[in-house]
Amino acid sequence: MEAELAALAASGATTLVGLMVSDAWTQGRQRLARFLARGGDESAENAAEEELRLSRRELTTARAEADEEAAADVEALWRARLRGVLRADPAAAAELRVLLDELAPLPDDRPVSVVYNTVSGGVHHGHIVMGRDFTGVRFGGPATGPTAGPTAGPADGPADGRSGQAPD
Repeated sequence: MEAELAALAASGATTLVGLMVSDAWTQGRQRLARFLARGGDESAENAAEEELRLSRRELTTARAEADEEAAADVEALWRARLRGVLRADPAAAAELRVLLDELAPLPDDRPVSVVYNTVSGGVHHGHIVMGRDFTGVRFGGPATGPTAGPTAGPADGPADGRSGQAPD
């Protein structure tokens, strides 16, 4: 059982450190603070949230300075902290697993594609769009036909006034 809790604490620390430098940090910080407070009062939750904020500050500084040792220290601190929580309350393991499943970033299983574009030659008297999978691209006046999909030309596109900018 100890090895299982240690593995869960390590996974939790890795996820926590990953969250600290992600857009999901605000939501994650509040939920992790509630977990760490373990049903304590508001001051316990506030103290846990402050501890998380300080660790995030240390981590972002370490990453900005390319100090991998300091970044690893932050993760090690949280691995030990989570292991302590799990030792004190083994029932917290189930709660931590659920929390990690909800907060962990989804794996990116999408295939990676590489697009190489080359424009060469003399003068081009029109738009050059480089990229992949464009839809609804329109340049110039109003649309004269239906959207042609990935091969949309200058006269094709939506009639809603959008310009030739591809979505982010």
